[in-house]
Amino acid sequence: MKALKLITFLSIFLIVSCGSKKSVATAEQLKVLESIVQSKAYEIDSDMAYPQVTNAVQQVFNSGLMQPGNTPGNINLIGNPNYLRIHNDSVYSYLPYFGERQMRGGYDAGDGAIELKSLMKDYQVDQKKDGSYRISFTAEGNQESFQVYIDIFPSLKSTMLVNGVYRFPIQYSGMVKPKEDKDL
Repeated sequence: MKALKLITFLSIFLIVSCGSKKSVATAEQLKVLESIVQSKAYEIDSDMAYPQVTNAVQQVFNSGLMQPGNTPGNINLIGNPNYLRIHNDSVYSYLPYFGERQMRGGYDAGDGAIELKSLMKDYQVDQKKDGSYRISFTAEGNQESFQVYIDIFPSLKSTMLVNGVYRFPIQYSGMVKPKEDKDL
């Protein structure tokens, strides 16, 4: 009987102690984040890409072409050049694309990356209750239109979803840093 009580107590203790804890952003973190978002001069460097796993993506992975440690839905970008820069009403990006493309005609001569160098349309910023921001806009690049959704958190971590007209969506995660006018 004592063993049953002990097991019950330990089980309850483990369940309570392993519960998730919400991290609360400090006032300083919120201030820095607000400053970056309002300046409209920042850069996102991604460290991971999360393509939509389709049969074609799985076949590429099975062929052995992917680096060790990557999976069809989780690709490490550390060491690969990539960025998304916001400067006033313009966006500049070079984001490696892993995923399935739906071609509408000829092939472009590029490497398939998502390259943007255009004005943003329908730029929207929404602040969430936890202090994070959701930024969305549309931009033209690579002979197609892209819808971009960015979530920036008080820790300056970010997630970004890029949805192209002729490509399957892909998500990136990384870090945000402010940019000076001279850096852009």
